[in-house]
Amino acid sequence: MINLDALKNLNPKTPGQWPWSAKLIAYAVMFVTVVVMGVLLDNQNQWDSLNNAKAQEVTLKDAFLIKKKQAVNLVLIKKQLLETQESFGALLKQLPNKSEMDALLTDINQAGLGRGLQFDLFRPGPESIKGSFAEQPIAIKVIGNYDDLGKFASDISMLPRIVTLNDISITPSGGALSMDAVAKTFRYLDEEELTEQKKAAKLAGAKK
Repeated sequence: MINLDALKNLNPKTPGQWPWSAKLIAYAVMFVTVVVMGVLLDNQNQWDSLNNAKAQEVTLKDAFLIKKKQAVNLVLIKKQLLETQESFGALLKQLPNKSEMDALLTDINQAGLGRGLQFDLFRPGPESIKGSFAEQPIAIKVIGNYDDLGKFASDISMLPRIVTLNDISITPSGGALSMDAVAKTFRYLDEEELTEQKKAAKLAGAKK
């Protein structure tokens, strides 16, 4: 059996001359070192794989939460779009088409006459196209008392079609009041007019 002093005196450059007990110890140490290093390397690979799996799990969770949030938002967006379409449809129904404009002009006139107002001016102006709609201005001048003028303005706002009173000016007129205003109503363009609008827009773009 080799002792500690004998191990200290061994020449590492000549292991072939070592006694068998020293050689066996050296082989045992080398074997244990190789085994331990193999285990450590294998565990390191497994540890790296575990860390990678954990990182991938976090990434997948984040991606899932983003997709889930997008799905929830998509449902809300679809709901809002549906509500917008319904509101737009309801608003569209308040706009007359081309054939209904004459009837609307008559309704405005009748609203004034029904309140006992005297029309000094009722002059529809030229339409102006704004996108998918046409704006129709009507210059009006009516004479009556204060209450009747106010009720006339209220009646205009209560018409089933959209009509607004703009540029209102009220002045005394022989014991009564004279109201000058521009009534504006709107109508939606029919398919033929929309097609013409698109052609005109394309021609204008081509000229540029």
